[in-house]
Amino acid sequence: MIWKKQPIVEMLQVFSNNTMVQHLGIQFTAVGDDFLEARMPVDARTLQPFGLLHGGASATLAETLGSIGAYHCIDENKACVGLEINANHIRAVRSGWVTGRAMPLHLGRTTHVWEIRITDDLGDLTCISRLTMMIL
Repeated sequence: MIWKKQPIVEMLQVFSNNTMVQHLGIQFTAVGDDFLEARMPVDARTLQPFGLLHGGASATLAETLGSIGAYHCIDENKACVGLEINANHIRAVRSGWVTGRAMPLHLGRTTHVWEIRITDDLGDLTCISRLTMMIL
C-alpha cells in the first residue's frame, strides 16, 4: 500500500465542499492500495460550447486525483504542489459520466509523478494525463 495517510472516500468528498471539485460535480468513488478514483458528470458545468466535454474539465479531474493522491502519500510535516500537468484528449464525450483513476508512476522524496486515465461510461479511454508534483 502506498498511503501514509489513508484516504477515505467520504472524507475526500467532505474536504472538497466549496471548491471547484464540488462545483463540477466530481464524486470520489474508490480508493485501492495504489489508486484513487472519482467520476465527473458530462453536463452544462463541464461542456465546451460545441457540446463536448471540455479539456479543462478533464484536466481538473486529473489534477484533483493526482494532487489528493500525492497528499496522502507524504508525511504529515510535508506539503505538495503541482509542477506540471499534461492531458491528451483521446475520444470525445457528449453526455453521461467520465471516471478518472490515478496511480503513481514515481513516488520520490522531492517529486511524484502520477498517471490519470479517464474513461467514459463504456470504459473507453477518453483522456490520459500525467501530473508532476513537488514535495515540500
